[in-house]
Amino acid sequence: MPAQKPLRIGFIGSGFIAHFHLKSLNSVRNVEVVGVYSPTPAKRQAFAEDAAVQGLGDCVAYDSLEALLAAPDLDAVWILSPNHTRLATMQVIANAVASGKSAIRAVACEKPLARTLKEARQMLELAESAGLLHGYLENQLFSTAVERGKEVIWRRAVPATGRPYLARAAEEHSGPHEPWFWQGELQGGGVLLDMMCHSVEVGRYLLTEPGAPRNSLTFKNASATTATLKWARPRYAADLKARMGDAVDYTKRPAEDFARGILVFEDEQGNEVIVEATTSWAYVGPGLRIVLELLGPEYAMEFSTLSTGLKVFMSRAVSGDQGEDLVEKQNSEQGLMPVLEDEAGVYGYTDGNRHMIEAFRAGRAPMETFADGVAVVEMLMALYKSAETGQTVDIASADLENFVPAVARQG
Repeated sequence: MPAQKPLRIGFIGSGFIAHFHLKSLNSVRNVEVVGVYSPTPAKRQAFAEDAAVQGLGDCVAYDSLEALLAAPDLDAVWILSPNHTRLATMQVIANAVASGKSAIRAVACEKPLARTLKEARQMLELAESAGLLHGYLENQLFSTAVERGKEVIWRRAVPATGRPYLARAAEEHSGPHEPWFWQGELQGGGVLLDMMCHSVEVGRYLLTEPGAPRNSLTFKNASATTATLKWARPRYAADLKARMGDAVDYTKRPAEDFARGILVFEDEQGNEVIVEATTSWAYVGPGLRIVLELLGPEYAMEFSTLSTGLKVFMSRAVSGDQGEDLVEKQNSEQGLMPVLEDEAGVYGYTDGNRHMIEAFRAGRAPMETFADGVAVVEMLMALYKSAETGQTVDIASADLENFVPAVARQG
């Protein structure tokens, strides 16, 4: 793809996360959104119209994935469809490219890359067999706070006192938007798979020396605890079923809404470094809360998405419809509330998409590839196995290739 031309991308999926990515592209140069496919006609048409209104390109709503991939003005696709569709989607992409029916050169995939380690490896193999550049869309690595914080710590503190040894990452909110997220057999798990994929990778990234490959830290072992703290209680299970449909019944088949994990790595000198991660669908506060810490011998870095500079207060006299206009997963329209002026930038979608687009335009691999997505799924499967067995999982002897978390097993 000539570097002087914009990257022409198509979206596979038109749900919440697709619109978040679309919003971020307003701050990214050298990109045009030329197509979208999702199974629901009204949603894909609304997405195409939204892209046009935002001035991001003449986006066409296609009635099949094959039709989107065959579009003559398409350079790359973003896979933003539900977890249980991603492997089949990647198979269609690889077949279309291999048969000459698609001229795309690159593919990017939203987190997590897959539901199991076996599926994740297949995603990577399909992308490589088709000769595609591939990128893993882990937005938190590109959060403005993460980028700036890591740069300052490794430039100023590490040379004087030594490398960081502990990264803490927590992400919590009151629960996902769509029914499939709550169904273990479709999503692949509960909150551990859905949200800890962010936490373990941003922790690993903060602990990795700038410029060094992510695997310069050797993954040694994992331990975890999971629980269903809120959504299996009768009152909340009934509420969830009423909102999400009969297929989501947490009195019979709950997924975990809380997870805590410890990942131990070894650096190049043989020293232990640790990622401590906590995630929850049982947090009710102003909205989505992401808290990050990086600790070393004589320093610490801290960041919270809800410790904003901008806050608003609305009294009981101010009423209005429920929404998420102040912060993602907003739980109230009254009281003292934080406001994120640029959610797409703070969460890392803007810089993440900018990086992916410029890498694909230049014909080079981005910082995060499907290989990193595979590594993340391996960490998550080790954590699930630890939670199930009640034991620390040693990676050297663990057999995770065909492991499926209990919550995702059929029957």
